[in-house]
Amino acid sequence: MIPEIEKASAQEIKLFQEEKLKQLIPYLQEHSVYYQQLFKHNNIAVSDIKTLEDLVKIPTTTKDELQKYNNDFICVPSTKIIDYVTTSGTIGEPVTVTLTDADLERLAYNEAISFACAGVVKEDILQLTTTIDRRFMAGLAYFLGTRKLGAGIIRVGAGIPELQWDTIKKFKPTYLIVVPSFLLKLVQYAEEHNINLEESGIKGAICIGESLRNQDFSLNILGNKIKNAWDIELYSTYASTEMSTAFTECSAQQGGHHHPELIIVEILDENNNPVPKGEEGELTITTLGVEGMPLLRFRTGDIVIAHDEACSCGRNTLRLGPVVGRKKQMIKYKGTTLYPPAMDNLLNDFNEVESHVIEIYHNSIGTDEILIKIASKTSSDQLLNNIKDHFRSKLRVSPRIEFCDKKEIQKLSFSKLGRKPVTVFDKRK
Repeated sequence: MIPEIEKASAQEIKLFQEEKLKQLIPYLQEHSVYYQQLFKHNNIAVSDIKTLEDLVKIPTTTKDELQKYNNDFICVPSTKIIDYVTTSGTIGEPVTVTLTDADLERLAYNEAISFACAGVVKEDILQLTTTIDRRFMAGLAYFLGTRKLGAGIIRVGAGIPELQWDTIKKFKPTYLIVVPSFLLKLVQYAEEHNINLEESGIKGAICIGESLRNQDFSLNILGNKIKNAWDIELYSTYASTEMSTAFTECSAQQGGHHHPELIIVEILDENNNPVPKGEEGELTITTLGVEGMPLLRFRTGDIVIAHDEACSCGRNTLRLGPVVGRKKQMIKYKGTTLYPPAMDNLLNDFNEVESHVIEIYHNSIGTDEILIKIASKTSSDQLLNNIKDHFRSKLRVSPRIEFCDKKEIQKLSFSKLGRKPVTVFDKRK
């Protein structure tokens, strides 16, 4: 199930996207209060935007603007809105994203071709280990995409290893949709209850929310720990609520594939210009085919590297490497640039560490400081020194680290309104 446009040449894909762009700009001019004002204030005429290169004439949009002017982005009357979802904001209240019936159909199509990219077929059964409620788009997308593909899905929800294994035994799913670190909890439960992993029938896991790979696409520490314990295929995915689109690995596992029929991708530097090929920059997207809340040159805040070499799967689309980090969470620490995912990955090397949170703050002279709070099975000076030495070896610096009670970390990580654990707290002004 590879859409024809994804097998087309780079030039054909470009021309295809430019036709879609010519439809989007007039739509925004007519229906979006936010973009009407943006075009007016910057003297941009609809006729000015004809090619992908012309996008640089348009200022980018950030999550701050999306939050501040949330309702001005909505392009349809309330009677056309079928579903409301929210995503975390940068200044308090969550951002609302509205979807029409056509948007839900687009969401289903996106997830169906994304699952197919990872090798899922209609004969498969997927077990959903994330929530589908609490205004969460991802769970809904997984359900709609599986239905569109014609496969089966079991909506188990988050957590509860006992219920997950009971479901695996009862219904024999072939794939899990799962946060990678939760796979280790399933492995631990299996070991404690004499469950044979090789007889589970699970072929692979569609992994969300956490990175599995290094920038060269080799498995990182977390990926290796999972693979060594449970020999199933691991497929990385990347998505966000704002773009209603996923980038999912194929069997080659060399980055998440771009769906050019759904989204335009730019990788930009600090000055809103495209970065040189192979360099990291901020992923900036323009949604195609979205009716309720289309976005134009939206800066996601995620730092990535794009790859455009031909893929063995037959797709000629751009691929995104693992997220290097969040732009706003970049840390300048003792002369070294760090992102939280690198620290998460190193902590996964220690089986004694059960959970952790990372706090970033400014010290008395205004420079960045890091405090990592960890819950451990065994709290000792030796373990602390080993972790610090590991950080120095891999990152050249070691942040401040302290042991905390597991309940304290759980209280920090899981808010009452949260749908997924938070491990980074940026307290810098």
